[in-house]
Amino acid sequence: MRTALFLQTYAISLVTFLLLDFAWLGLIARGFYRQHLGHLLSPDVRWGAAISFYLLFVAALVVFAVLPAVERGSLVRALLLGGFFGVVAYATYDLTNLATLKGFPSLVAVVDMTWGCALSATVALVGYLFAARG
Repeated sequence: MRTALFLQTYAISLVTFLLLDFAWLGLIARGFYRQHLGHLLSPDVRWGAAISFYLLFVAALVVFAVLPAVERGSLVRALLLGGFFGVVAYATYDLTNLATLKGFPSLVAVVDMTWGCALSATVALVGYLFAARG
């Protein structure tokens, strides 16, 4: 894949990820997380850490899901690799929290890993559709 196409695919994937995740965290699931994790939530977002996560996660999603799917010309591969990458990455966070934090809710882990899977599969699909046309 050409560098310009990679960067464009990354940008489209990043915007898609941000829009979906902000809608999820800010609108759809905001009350859920506050109800179950309110005692752990910081009153202020640490934007440096958040931005670093988004930049790194989407880069890895493009490299490990979108690019292999484009190489094979397979939309299904984009969905499957994206979903698998998302569930594994989110499970790393959630299962570590379940293992090490007192009172971390199992329900939050399940919901969060499901969201990670769905979000990543969707972003990989969008990235694939963009890259495959170019």
